[in-house]
Amino acid sequence: MNPFHLALPVHDLDAARVFYTGRLGCPEARSAERWVDFDFFGHQLSVHLVDELEAAATNEVDGDQVPVRHFGVVLPWSDWEALHQRLEGFLIPPRVRFRGEVGEQGTFFLQDPSGNALEFKSFKDPSRLFARQAITRTGPRSCSSPRWRSRRCSRTGCSFPGFHPWSAAGGLPR
Repeated sequence: MNPFHLALPVHDLDAARVFYTGRLGCPEARSAERWVDFDFFGHQLSVHLVDELEAAATNEVDGDQVPVRHFGVVLPWSDWEALHQRLEGFLIPPRVRFRGEVGEQGTFFLQDPSGNALEFKSFKDPSRLFARQAITRTGPRSCSSPRWRSRRCSRTGCSFPGFHPWSAAGGLPR
């Protein structure tokens, strides 16, 4: 996997250093007067000092008000559990989201001292990270989800998570 690079605004570089190195254990890399790079789980995270920060918008996701602008990392399940057990002060506490669905995942959110939201997630089945779900009148559902298995797609008979264009339009074509 190629590492990504992400740059974020912060209002205090010293507070960012304490959060990313002290709290999360991310080694500090290069820095200058107005920015610092961190090794964020093998990816390059750059924080840049700014004079003003924007307010964060949220959207509802599976019952939580999730910050729209956020980033994070997908960890192996045991690493995800170990991390959330040693942390406190969650923006959104650890929980399993989309239970029984294709996208079932452990998730929790933190905020850095400048209000940047970070999501840490894990899948017990890592192959489901990019799995797609069918969209029905009642919302996203997978043809292979345990609670929908008896309702497999009558058109294709599929037993794998997938998107069917006719589902988004309200059902199977007549």
